[in-house]
Amino acid sequence: MCLHDHSNAAVPSAVPSRRGVLASAAALAGISVAGVAAQLGSAPAAQAAERPAGPDYHGRPVTPGAVIIEGGTIVDPLTGDAIEDGVLVLDGGKVAAVGSRDATRKAVADVAGRATILNAAGRWVTPGLVDVHVHANALADTRILLQGGVTSMRSGSSSFYQDVALAALPGWAPGASPRVRPAGLFISPEQGDSILADPDLAPLAALKNGITDPQDLAYLTRVNLARGAEVIKTRANPRAGLPEQDPRELVYGVEQLSAVVKAARGAGVLCHAYSAEGIDGAVRAGVRSIEHGVFLSEQTIAEMVRRGTCFTPTMDAISSMARSSNPILAARGQEYTPIHKAAVLAAHEAGVTIVAGTDSFGTDVTPLGVEVRLLNEAGLSPLEAMRSATTHAARLLGWEGRAGRLVTGGFADAVVVDADPLSDGTALEKVRAVVAQGVVVRNEL
Repeated sequence: MCLHDHSNAAVPSAVPSRRGVLASAAALAGISVAGVAAQLGSAPAAQAAERPAGPDYHGRPVTPGAVIIEGGTIVDPLTGDAIEDGVLVLDGGKVAAVGSRDATRKAVADVAGRATILNAAGRWVTPGLVDVHVHANALADTRILLQGGVTSMRSGSSSFYQDVALAALPGWAPGASPRVRPAGLFISPEQGDSILADPDLAPLAALKNGITDPQDLAYLTRVNLARGAEVIKTRANPRAGLPEQDPRELVYGVEQLSAVVKAARGAGVLCHAYSAEGIDGAVRAGVRSIEHGVFLSEQTIAEMVRRGTCFTPTMDAISSMARSSNPILAARGQEYTPIHKAAVLAAHEAGVTIVAGTDSFGTDVTPLGVEVRLLNEAGLSPLEAMRSATTHAARLLGWEGRAGRLVTGGFADAVVVDADPLSDGTALEKVRAVVAQGVVVRNEL
């Protein structure tokens, strides 16, 4: 059921206004939106809600100071090269220099006396890690993510646009949150209390069978974009982690998912999918990445290669079900894990880009290093598993050349670990120090 024809509806404003609130209420009451607009036309301008303009805030983002990481082996995930006894100079939120001591001598001199110095001798220095599937809703969540080395992330959706707010933090409070590609609300039939996240969502509250009509799906997608979402999260199947749901049932088919992709207007769509039918429909609808993807078929793998669709297996989220105290989830985890591992290896060998995502939620955070280890155990080399959390992930999120590598002009994000990630698939679990946006957020050197 589609309550209204939203196909030609204007994109909601970036800030909820009195007009938007009343228009949404009017829609639920059966009153003409045009009539409400006419009444508002004579309202005093002062009544319209406006974004507050603090006298000292705008134009004053914080510029991070300087950090030098010296003596460690600096790893480049793109090439697989390493610089022993290397020096990394971070200044003003960017990489100022990276290389041997001789090559970085001038950059070191430029920040002398004002830089924080980290001695990484005997350890390895990697770019900040990129988790492409995280549900972070609070600062407590982001603090844990940062401790594990995640300095950039893609949101897997939030309940009330918390991820959009988190995305604004790095410019004003460096080190408070990883860099975020926010997704806003999950494009799913039932929104629950998330319908209260914005008054422009009020028309969707009257839908008797949930948000399933392509026009309503497109409308919800446009609201997300207007509120600051940079990617869109939707689904083909129910959740595997809820025993009362069957993750092989179909929630949205090709027509519905295509409506979301079209309304996203180039914003990458990530799609929660488990069943062969659900995965295939999502790929053919044009989503940017498949999340979970347990029952991935050879035919769909070939289509993913042709289209350049990425695969986020979230391996720990699947395999950990086998340890659940719930017998249904435990059985599901035991059944799915070997099928899932085989799908990951087959996709990788066929040329599908594998990206690392933990599907962490709130403070229940799986370190991204665990996901990298599981990808290695599934058959990816340590280097390829590392790329899934660095260069491949950065490219998916549009940060290629800035995140995922330590190169001059790139993001000032770095991780120091106790083992060589080029040869040890567990290395990224052994985090000693983390720098995010030029701020030292963990130091156990």
